[in-house]
Amino acid sequence: MTDSLKRVVLAYSGGLDTSCIVPWLKENYGCEVITYTADIGQGEELEGLEEKALASGASRAYIEDLKREFLLEYAFPTMQAGAIYEHKYLLGTSFARPLVAKRQVEIARREKADAVAHGCTGKGNDQVRFELTYKALDPRLKVIAPWREWEIRSREDALAYAAAHGIPVSASKERIYSRDRNIWHMSHEGGPLEDPSYQPGEDLFLLTCSPEEAPDELEYVEVDFQEGVPHQINGAAMGPVELLTQLNRMGGKHGIGRVDLVENRLVGMKSRGIYETPGGTILHTAHRELETLTLDRDTSHYKALLAQRYAELVYYGRWFTPLREAMDAFVRETQKRVTGTVRLKLYKGCCSVVGRKSPYSLYREEFATFGEEDVYDQRDAQGFINLFGLPLKVQALLELEGVGEMELEAPEYRGYKRD
Repeated sequence: MTDSLKRVVLAYSGGLDTSCIVPWLKENYGCEVITYTADIGQGEELEGLEEKALASGASRAYIEDLKREFLLEYAFPTMQAGAIYEHKYLLGTSFARPLVAKRQVEIARREKADAVAHGCTGKGNDQVRFELTYKALDPRLKVIAPWREWEIRSREDALAYAAAHGIPVSASKERIYSRDRNIWHMSHEGGPLEDPSYQPGEDLFLLTCSPEEAPDELEYVEVDFQEGVPHQINGAAMGPVELLTQLNRMGGKHGIGRVDLVENRLVGMKSRGIYETPGGTILHTAHRELETLTLDRDTSHYKALLAQRYAELVYYGRWFTPLREAMDAFVRETQKRVTGTVRLKLYKGCCSVVGRKSPYSLYREEFATFGEEDVYDQRDAQGFINLFGLPLKVQALLELEGVGEMELEAPEYRGYKRD
């Protein structure tokens, strides 16, 4: 297509699409291809990835462990903001893309590449997330999006292309789901899921067991937070990766964190996605509950308004924006006293809070009790109610007694002319 490019850095997952892109770039652009893979918790999907990339024609394959950065700088801040897209989606893919794209740009600079490429389709959200990051961090790089250029139009076409070029892939015509996995979650789209009335079988789910098949014995877990960051499970201190790995195990065992969602994509269409977020669901539930103790009413209510906007920013790929940074500053301020312990009960798909405590708790039993106390004079409530209800009283009197006569005559406008 052009002979102006010498080197391209491709965001490489080793899945069906990016496996086809390596030889396609070489055939159509005549350029050197370097692959970049961020290890953010894909697990066994990374096995043999470097060899596969090189065998497909890449001159070099980067694979880097970014799990800690992913959690501390992307997943946890989003959780602290309370951001959930359309009431259900905990944004596991959405906040992963800016991190991958950021590091991809840094590798492109190191390798003196002319361009960056990704395997996102022209119908999805990920193309926006990748390319807005490219624009924010280095708009000089050319962007190649093969799904907007090549003649492949479906997963079936891509499978045929891979077979013709001898590229081994795990997808098949029988199991043609599009999946994205990281340490925070796993998403499932495509294939029979495109029918919103279709109920998937248990073979779809990889991180969580069926709630019906979960243990009959419930399990308790205590999560400790320090300034909004989880750092202990059941009293044992852990780093972020170990902590979430253990919560994923516990939540998955009890069928926690399954979501079936018809969502509004940024590009304008509706799509159906199924998500598994066992550990993330436990953390969101615990963190939100701890904030009920430690945030005052006005801050809590305002933060809830910000959470929806924050979720939209993340979902829309606008991570590297002044607004998100400003919102993060607000959220960080709110987290200074979000310290304490939340106890949860895990049982057959349900994650229930059964206890919470904090050294910064604003809850005071002596004020809230229905029992005998001497710190709250209930007679004070009368004056409060009179003032709080004054607008209602005035409105009601107006309706009951009618509109009174005005002392001043109404102005006469007849005969008035404009200059």
